[in-house]
Amino acid sequence: MCPARNRPGRLRLVAGFVLAMAGAGVTLPVLAAGGAEPGTAQPDQARAGVPEPDGYRMDDYRAPVPATLSGATVVDTAEAVRLHDDGVPFIDVLPRVPKPKNLPKGTLWRPEPRQNIPGSIWLVDTGYGELAPVMERYLFDGIERATGGDKAARILFYCKRDCWMSYNAAKRAVAGGYTSVYWYPDGTDGWSEAGRPLEKREPEPRPDE
Repeated sequence: MCPARNRPGRLRLVAGFVLAMAGAGVTLPVLAAGGAEPGTAQPDQARAGVPEPDGYRMDDYRAPVPATLSGATVVDTAEAVRLHDDGVPFIDVLPRVPKPKNLPKGTLWRPEPRQNIPGSIWLVDTGYGELAPVMERYLFDGIERATGGDKAARILFYCKRDCWMSYNAAKRAVAGGYTSVYWYPDGTDGWSEAGRPLEKREPEPRPDE
């Protein structure tokens, strides 16, 4: 079932995913100045054996991702920096727990903060394997704004390291006819590890907000 159609289930799914993204119960590779921590596989090594699915990834979004994405170009941090410096639009698709409906009056709601790559467009919740039509329209409207309606324009998608949601979003853009799609699987983790700055950002307003 599409999370957007089942609000309680979606809240639990997104909450669990966001906690996983924060590192709860997840062991990630730690890169040191001389390379990987002893006994820890580097991301490229872990991805080498992960096949691309026939369709979109439907669950377990926080897991090793493939090294390839058919129809798109997979980039490392150095190439992502070059694209960013060249003015290529960056799309962040990290989910965030939405504000619960019918909160008691006076309740203070503080959503999870997000630090992303400077200048990015945050199209929140658009990396699920199944999207409600309104959320798919939200995604493609955001892509259209970022590219000026040019389907040959370059555009890059990211999330965090080992984030299938950025894979799904980039794959959806390819399926939508975009021909210069880049996918940055190391996301904000790889970006910050390289000493590049991040900035606090709010997502583009969702259609149901």
